[in-house]
Amino acid sequence: MSSELAKTLVNDFLKTSWSCVEALVRELANFKGDEKRKVLFYCFRNGRMNDVVLDGSHFFLRSSVEFSNPQLTVEEVQGIIAARLLEACGNYFYRYGLHKPDDGDVDQICELLNKPSQDLVISFLLNTDEIEPDRYSMNPLKESIVSSGQSAFPAKSVKTEQLKIDEKFVQKYDGSLISKSEVELIAHHLENCKNNYMNLVDAVKYDQLELLSQSFGISLFLCSLRIPLTTLEKETSEGFLHHMIRETHKNYDSIASVYNCMGRSMKNKTTLLTIPHSPKGYASKRAIRGKIYFDGAKLKNVKVVYRTTPLYPNAIDPNDISIAKAEDDFWVEGEKFVNYSYKETPSSPQFFLYSLVSPENAALWHGIGAFGAQQLLNSYVSIRLVSAKGSLISNLDAYGITTRIPLQFNLSPQHMWFHPIHHNIDASIGCIDNLKDLVKLGMKIEHLSAYRNAMVI
Repeated sequence: MSSELAKTLVNDFLKTSWSCVEALVRELANFKGDEKRKVLFYCFRNGRMNDVVLDGSHFFLRSSVEFSNPQLTVEEVQGIIAARLLEACGNYFYRYGLHKPDDGDVDQICELLNKPSQDLVISFLLNTDEIEPDRYSMNPLKESIVSSGQSAFPAKSVKTEQLKIDEKFVQKYDGSLISKSEVELIAHHLENCKNNYMNLVDAVKYDQLELLSQSFGISLFLCSLRIPLTTLEKETSEGFLHHMIRETHKNYDSIASVYNCMGRSMKNKTTLLTIPHSPKGYASKRAIRGKIYFDGAKLKNVKVVYRTTPLYPNAIDPNDISIAKAEDDFWVEGEKFVNYSYKETPSSPQFFLYSLVSPENAALWHGIGAFGAQQLLNSYVSIRLVSAKGSLISNLDAYGITTRIPLQFNLSPQHMWFHPIHHNIDASIGCIDNLKDLVKLGMKIEHLSAYRNAMVI
């Protein structure tokens, strides 16, 4: 069945997403990598993290999964498969030239898919480690996440020693958000993750990806990258993310420039460019209320207020809303940002800022349009355009940072995979009894060419 599923997906993808393959192949024709640049990724096998080092001669295609739930969702699996399809088709038609595909081409592409990423284009997973551990009310550990006081913590800081399976959650959402086999897998890794929540999540998802690779006949074992907090913690004060925070907080004009990228006015100055973590451990971007103060053009200080805040419901019960419980107030002196040190002032930068450090040459988003995020993508593009002028962040070349706007692709909102009965995209993959039910929905991605052309949508 696995070869049939892969062949069905490839055939459908070539019909529905051919324009994306063409866009990628054209981009590859002009791509110049940097073999001297080394990019450190990781993967998990048998519950253990292993480093993966790749050089910059590769064209990196970014997909993603979430640390906000241990189990793989249908949406996450679709995104990973779509990335691998685009990667394999791009590599194949770059090598043999763009032409109308035939059965022989499909067979050869399926052979590429059955092997791990290893050609010019390589897919990877960008895992954002500043997210709350139960942002979307679909984590089977949710009750203990709240009771242990960690619901407003960043995923990177969450410890598992007080976490346990929420039996009420499991009973309520069995077959719609979580399966019994996934609960058992999570419980197993919960006992063996050495008090590290992110390792728990990665171990579970990589185990699932290994099984799914066999079922689909497609190697889904992608390497991963944790940012921004893991990167900030590892790099020295001279690293790029430290440099970026310092440069964007230099003075009024630099902060105003970033606000302009976000499409925001400086009237109220309540959006923080990087979110200072509370001494109590809170770091939820939803739970914070901030305000920036200036002394003339100089950044004077930042007021930080954390308050308990509802997050998001899952797709099954709109009344089951996750929560970030946090109560704290404090000030951070402007000098702490102007001469930034993560060790002294841990904080979580906004995504569009820290995404500059990602090695991505292309990005695959999940349903932009139907599920929001258009303004985020506008900011993502704008910060690169501004940085390219050299007026905001200096010495980008020295850090190996490119301001070229990556190719932008998107899972078509009208073709998102969903549970065959409940029709939710946040269903765990273990809830799908027959993977053919997903494959028959087809696979279509879009090329967001307007963003690449720096047009505001």
